[in-house]
Amino acid sequence: MRFTGSTRLVIMMVASLWGMSIANKDWGSGYNHTNWGWGWGPYHPPNQTQGPNKINVGGSENWHFGFNYTEWAFQNGPFYFNDTLVFKYDPPSNNTFPHSVYLLPNLWSFLTCDLRRAKMIASPTQGGGDGFHFVLNRWRPYYFACGERNGFHCKVGRMRFMVVPFFRWNH
Repeated sequence: MRFTGSTRLVIMMVASLWGMSIANKDWGSGYNHTNWGWGWGPYHPPNQTQGPNKINVGGSENWHFGFNYTEWAFQNGPFYFNDTLVFKYDPPSNNTFPHSVYLLPNLWSFLTCDLRRAKMIASPTQGGGDGFHFVLNRWRPYYFACGERNGFHCKVGRMRFMVVPFFRWNH
């Protein structure tokens, strides 16, 4: 069976979204998952917070070259509507390389670190102090990357990740 390029892209997108949807670190490790469902039962508890969270990208590592942010997002998900991602990084100096934050338009741009149609949402000077704040205010995949050195930080430095915010169900 041969798939066209667009069909392969759709399959990859669906597989990625499915993978992110099951990435809840609180799932049980046993095999009896009789209560699986749409956010109820002991193996997929509803969100643990009642309101938006402020999440420091990279945790205590902040936003820097060489840290695996895709793995970090996978381990620290799920993310919810109106959560705020905080990008903290040192401003450029003689001792540090500059960093920035770009929002990539699609999965292909994310996978290839193609910044041609990406939008810079934080310049190299915006990550200091309290950092740059980005609110996840739409249901869509968000693809983030560092755009410095023409994508080198994204490709080699692993400074990229994606999130798809979930609805926050209040019981």
